[in-house]
Amino acid sequence: GIVNIEKEARLSGQTHDKGVQIITGFLGQTYAQNFPLSLSCRVCFEQNYNGIDGDSASSTELYCILSSLAELPIRQDLAVTGSVNQKGEIQAIGGVTHKIEGFFDLCRIIPVSNVKDLVLKDEVVQAVKDGLFHIYPISKIDEGIELLMGLSAGKKNKAGNFPANSVHGRVMKKLKAFDKRAQGEEE
Repeated sequence: GIVNIEKEARLSGQTHDKGVQIITGFLGQTYAQNFPLSLSCRVCFEQNYNGIDGDSASSTELYCILSSLAELPIRQDLAVTGSVNQKGEIQAIGGVTHKIEGFFDLCRIIPVSNVKDLVLKDEVVQAVKDGLFHIYPISKIDEGIELLMGLSAGKKNKAGNFPANSVHGRVMKKLKAFDKRAQGEEE
């Protein structure tokens, strides 16, 4: 499963811990319907020693895990905020206006459900109008996958498989390989 290093070091709160468990639920619901999920990964906010709580970064943590499994890089010119549920739906987060203004050069992908809450400084609005700053409202994790990784997320077919050249297809292939290795070790 997913080891939350922040929790192990007693630096995370209950809401963050819950967000990590929701990511595990997403992975199981998305990939482990026909074989067991054989995965060990660690999630950590490097160089953070003051503690962390909240689930506003849970979609970001999920993108990182999927990027690693799919062996695809994530765009580094975008920042992400938003929590995710077990179905891959992006959920609203608190303080969206403050986060965008506070991270003017960083925070560009937000939950679509937060668009109605935005009341941005004129400087930020002008930067958006001038094409210097972009905000990408999304409602599904797959939209963020495609934006961040530049490849189709992929849709499951009736047999429960994803297209091989999609992000989910690459993740599924890696997870199946993990499962085969685990089966071989047990035999």
